[in-house]
Order: sequence, then structure tokens, then C-alpha cells
Amino acid sequence: MRLILAFQCFFLILFGRRLPATVAPYLPEGLPEAKPPEQLPAPKVEEPKVDKVEKVEKKKVDQAQPQRDGALVLLALFQREGRLVDFLREELEGHDDAAIGAAARDVHRGCKKVLDEHFAFEPMLPGEEEAAVTVPRGFDPSEIRLIGEAKGEPPFKGTLRHHGWRATQAKLPGLADGVDRTVVAPAEVEVGSRA
Repeated sequence: MRLILAFQCFFLILFGRRLPATVAPYLPEGLPEAKPPEQLPAPKVEEPKVDKVEKVEKKKVDQAQPQRDGALVLLALFQREGRLVDFLREELEGHDDAAIGAAARDVHRGCKKVLDEHFAFEPMLPGEEEAAVTVPRGFDPSEIRLIGEAKGEPPFKGTLRHHGWRATQAKLPGLADGVDRTVVAPAEVEVGSRA
């Protein structure tokens, strides 16, 4: 369940959507409440000085476009190699655990191939899970999430529940101009067969 929830949250964040309320218990306490984008003040833009003869053409640059394109490329890779979109969109009710397990094994194999080919990772904290660790003074909360009740000031002693991951390399393929980036998986039609 945590794996599916992690995938859902990953793609919701990539596409700029809000996380569902069901993930609140997994988030660290004390995070500042994010303002919705419509409440943020618009950045102040100075008008360029234009000579009477020269006209300046304004270009609108969508800053979110590269992030959106990268997310769609990654989603397309996961779909092509692991059929991840198909798996996550499938209703699992009515399927027995053996069928779900067999499907999950194929999805895992394909998605792992994508990760291995396009990314490199290192653990945020060294050591085995369930090992005793010390969280140092001045730790970065984006790198280490404290679970449970932290009293006083760091250093904190605790048990490593997950070592975390840091991406050390990301090599996503680019898309040629004119390619519809919203096509995550093309429809497949077998020709020469009769319906």
C-alpha cells in the first residue's frame, strides 16, 4: 500500500496537484501550510523601454513546461517498460492476490529497468534499516524526516526506518519538437486480424 501511495504522491506533485488527505499521517509535523498558487502575489514585471521605431515582441515563457515535459517523459518510460499507468488505473478488487502479485512483479521489473537506465541513487543515510542512528545538530529536514516525538534539541538518537534516497544522476531522453508530449502511450492496433 505504501508503494502505491508513494507513486501516486510522486505523480501528483510532478503535475502540480495537491496531495490527498490520506498522506497527512506520513508527512513530518510542523510543515508550513502552502498557499494555493492563485493566492500568491503576481511578480512585479517592469515594462521594457521601447524606442518609438523599435517594437518589442513579448514572449510568454511557461516556466512549468520543462517540469511538465520531464514528468510526462518519465511517465511514458514507466508505461512503456513496466505498464505502470495500466497497473495503477486497473481496479484490483475482484483479482486474487496471486494475480496481483504476478502483475506487480512485471511492473516492478519494467519500472526498475527505467530507474537503472536513467537514474543513479545513493542513500541519504548510510547503514541498514532498523539500525541505531544519531541525527546530528543542524540536520537538513529535507534530507532527514523525524518520525515520532522529538523532544529537546538535536542530536537525536533513534532507529533508521528508511535510509532515504538522493538522485545523483538523471538522464531522461529529450523529445523532438512537434512531438505531442501528452501521449504517454500510443494506442496499439494489430493489423491483419479481424475483430
